[in-house]
Amino acid sequence: MGMAEGWIRFGMEADLLVSVPAPKSRQRQRGYNQSAVLARALSERIGIPFCPQALHRVRSTPSQIGLDRKDRWGNVRGAFVADPRWAGGKQIAVVDDVCTSGATLEACAAALYEAGARSVWGFTLARVIQRALRSEKLVQVVPCPTEGTISRILCEGGTKKWS
Repeated sequence: MGMAEGWIRFGMEADLLVSVPAPKSRQRQRGYNQSAVLARALSERIGIPFCPQALHRVRSTPSQIGLDRKDRWGNVRGAFVADPRWAGGKQIAVVDDVCTSGATLEACAAALYEAGARSVWGFTLARVIQRALRSEKLVQVVPCPTEGTISRILCEGGTKKWS
């Protein structure tokens, strides 16, 4: 199942799609932002506008690879700012490639809420899960609906709504 099919299957709704802004150095090195590529393709498939100018990275952050959960949250806290002209009053879905701890999506959501977003969802292609008996990380790409107390997580990789 692709992202568009997951979007439809889980009944997702949004006024706007944004991607997680990549650090300029990583985007220069790769030649593209993989989250923006996914968001643009999803936008074309589901007919919801992609608005890359709604969310900006205001400081570069070291790679999250190898960081534990606590360090990941500290690494991206305050790294993003959203434009109220685009985010204000909108229901927004933040598109990313992989959700590991949720720290990056949480930081993006905080910036979007600060700019007046009505609601924010995270929508990812894949989600990293921990095996119970080993510290080995796996990437899960199968649907796995889960209900939480303050958030609903639906995985086509992973989706989270922040309240």
